[in-house]
Amino acid sequence: MRLDTAHGSSSANRGNGTAPADPPVVAVVRTRPETVLDDVDRLIELAGVEHSLQSSLTTILKDNISWHFPFPGANTTPWQLEGTVRALRARGYDHQVCVQNRTVVTDAFKGEDLNGYVPIFEHYGIPVRYNFKGEDMRWVRYEPRTPMRVLDDIYPEGIFVPDYFIGKNIVHLPTVKCHIYTTTTGAMKNAFGGLLNTKRHYTHSWIHETLVDLLAIQQEIHPGIFAVMDGTTAGDGPGPRTMRPRQKDVLLAAADQVAIDAVAAKLMGFDPLSIPYIRLAHEQGLGCGDVRRIVLVGDDVSADLERGWGFTVGDNAASIIGDLLWFSPLKALQRFFFRTPLVHLFIMGSEAYHDYYRWPARDRAVFETWRHDSPWGALFTRYRQQGHLADAERVPAGV
Repeated sequence: MRLDTAHGSSSANRGNGTAPADPPVVAVVRTRPETVLDDVDRLIELAGVEHSLQSSLTTILKDNISWHFPFPGANTTPWQLEGTVRALRARGYDHQVCVQNRTVVTDAFKGEDLNGYVPIFEHYGIPVRYNFKGEDMRWVRYEPRTPMRVLDDIYPEGIFVPDYFIGKNIVHLPTVKCHIYTTTTGAMKNAFGGLLNTKRHYTHSWIHETLVDLLAIQQEIHPGIFAVMDGTTAGDGPGPRTMRPRQKDVLLAAADQVAIDAVAAKLMGFDPLSIPYIRLAHEQGLGCGDVRRIVLVGDDVSADLERGWGFTVGDNAASIIGDLLWFSPLKALQRFFFRTPLVHLFIMGSEAYHDYYRWPARDRAVFETWRHDSPWGALFTRYRQQGHLADAERVPAGV
């Protein structure tokens, strides 16, 4: 791993189905609430966004709503979203659009409202499209050029992707957090909701291989891929929802989706190449998961990488049941459980656990403590009060 405080070599995806060029570059910037929008601008510059995305094309902003409630560390932050919109626009990316997806456990409309995105969309003229609304986009059959590890077998009827994604840049906006099924989650997994429909739960027993297949598809359909990751409050524990918020004051950005996930995993205290989705993507040449080969630009985080933050995943009630049904010998019965009307019982159970037990009984109190005691929680309150931070002229909506 190399550290540099100047702009590194381009790690752009050229949209030709190849991995980002060597050496891979990941920008890491330390930040604070008073300077966060400027810090996002610096971060994106350091990561070489202008070498990664074509400004003449529409750029999809793919935020991350892991839970519609505003639990710290779970979702794209409003300053991450606003900072990215401003930084891209300053570099000529005038055609930006946010795409939301629906899952069986989160409500996109509630999520973009409760997490403070709507006033930002309105202020900057960012239209929002939904991959589950037929008037916004259609799901079309896609034949990957890259041999698939598992998706062909999981979906024998064919692989379908939103037609709106094809030929457009995409910028992923994940957070630094753990995940009960993949150890960590970040840029690579952020494609999970956008590129797979509501039958994505079919893939959970093969989730690591699925993420690798989705990255290969992304590199075929998107002329440019980029990620801006928020680690101001990171998520330790059984994510992507019920976590222990940890203030870490960092931001990351990269064109190499494998590399940014590897650096985030290393910061959290995990060996990136021990995490199957990172290792498999690295071995397939879709990006770099070996932190020794990654050029870090920006601020010095070598001490954090050396000792790690000591994050652990652990379990909650949802993960215990999921482990039984998706990863134990019971997975042989998953067609019975998940491809019949019985699946609605599990969906109702997840909703009841997260929204009617965890949030009111435990996690809302965590959110309120963060909002009152953390400087990032105070900034979130400020967003709730005024909608956005920066003064900016409205511009014509993206296409």
